[in-house]
Amino acid sequence: MPVLPIPDYAPPTLLANAHVQSVAPSLMRPTPKVDYVRERIPTPDGDFLLLDWSFTEHTATTSRLAIITHGLEGHSRRKYVRGMARVLNAAGWDVLARNCRGCGGEMNATPRFYHSGETDDLHTTVTHALSFDRYSSIALVGFSMGGNQTLKYLGEAPSRVPKEISAAVAVSAPCDLVDSVHALEARHSGRFYTEYLLRSLRDKIRQKHKLFPDVFDISDLGRVTTFRHFDERFTAPLFGFASAEDYWTRASSRPVLPNIAVPTLMINAQDDPFLGEDSFPEREARDNPNLYLETPRAGGHVGFIQLDHDGTFWSEARCAAFLTTHGA
Repeated sequence: MPVLPIPDYAPPTLLANAHVQSVAPSLMRPTPKVDYVRERIPTPDGDFLLLDWSFTEHTATTSRLAIITHGLEGHSRRKYVRGMARVLNAAGWDVLARNCRGCGGEMNATPRFYHSGETDDLHTTVTHALSFDRYSSIALVGFSMGGNQTLKYLGEAPSRVPKEISAAVAVSAPCDLVDSVHALEARHSGRFYTEYLLRSLRDKIRQKHKLFPDVFDISDLGRVTTFRHFDERFTAPLFGFASAEDYWTRASSRPVLPNIAVPTLMINAQDDPFLGEDSFPEREARDNPNLYLETPRAGGHVGFIQLDHDGTFWSEARCAAFLTTHGA
């Protein structure tokens, strides 16, 4: 029964509020030091991906690689990605932090960019990493949207997943997108998070319009103020979904969680303002011996602040411990 006991994570007293946990790390956390090496690789459809490598001091002998996927409108330079990369490097893992299309500091070359359930680019990244013929163990780590992508990749077509994929961790993953969008719509705080993310997404659409004016109509862009409107107006037609609800349904990872065949840890805080109750898949975890679910009472969304002496957050230490046990 891999629904694990509620962890003993306890947030610092003055940082216990879910919204403080969700917002404070981006504002207050010192930027974790990670030395990235940028690589640009082609995709099968004529586009490109921007990858950032960070190597452990034991690179000469390690055969372990962790591939990290950021959240919606994030990138490899976000503090939460850097923090995880730093901790995994210290634990003996090389790290490849991938940027979804259009998120690495350079707009991608085709009209499509990414969505919450897109997995082909993750597979391209995994395949590229394996081409170096040095990694016998690859772990996948995803935050928020990247967590949903990671889970969906592992479960939607298990036969496609290379045997070298040994373990995975998903932090604050909205595995039921319909439920999570509805939860954001219903909560007063949801307006703050929605506008924060849509501001970046609207800017991306404006950049896309300059490159592909016949594909992206921005005449009503200023009136797009909800995920429902954005996904109905842009995401669904761009990726061939019938509607926003169809996109959310088909992009969710929860339906494929029973198929996951490698040890996988989900960490979703009970107070996460982005998650509805259906993003806590206890039934699937009980039925699948490979799926481990941890639901700390606190932590917010990609928070889990811990005032550790070396700046390590609780989720980073937990991820490193899980991968050391299950992904070696």
